[in-house]
Amino acid sequence: MKRQNNIILYTQRVEIITAYHERRDCADQRIARFLQACGFIPVPVNNLPEFAEEFAGCVRPAGILLTGGNDLAAYGGNAPERDATERVLLDYAVQRDLPVLGFCRGMQMIADYFGNTLQPVKNHVACRHKITGDLPHKSVNSYHNWGVSTIEDPLYALERTEDGIIEAICHRERSVMGIMWHPEREDPFAEEDIWLFSEFFKSGKDAVD
Repeated sequence: MKRQNNIILYTQRVEIITAYHERRDCADQRIARFLQACGFIPVPVNNLPEFAEEFAGCVRPAGILLTGGNDLAAYGGNAPERDATERVLLDYAVQRDLPVLGFCRGMQMIADYFGNTLQPVKNHVACRHKITGDLPHKSVNSYHNWGVSTIEDPLYALERTEDGIIEAICHRERSVMGIMWHPEREDPFAEEDIWLFSEFFKSGKDAVD
């Protein structure tokens, strides 16, 4: 599919407001600012799985970003409509070889989508970790209770923490990648993250090979 713009679609968390009987889609404004810093036009996607493919087809983005927030429903989360929306977007992207990058929950979704099982992890909330691997990052933030210590084909690990938790993954053939940290929560934004996102959405898998 020909990409005619530099729009990045990004997913949103679901917030349940019981006082108003509302299920609200929302996202940290820093996500949009971070994508702008990477040179892209950020466009949010509503958690409407029946509409997601049509919306992506109208926008024809340069890539899709799966963001953080909400556990997957299979692991106790309360936003199944978000899971369904992101699966539709992953199907859409994989079928068209469109770059997909996920952070935190987004990486968890990618791991789950390709048949991996998440596990509860300790000491990975509101802290920083040293990581080692193929990316230029040395230390990253951490805000997750679920993760993976092993990963199955067609995914492989790019980065790990000292306690063995995988912090970044990539697809062996497709332009699909996941990281467990939140790039939008760095102040200022980390140059390594800006480089990673810019290169990945421009050149896909080649950026991390």
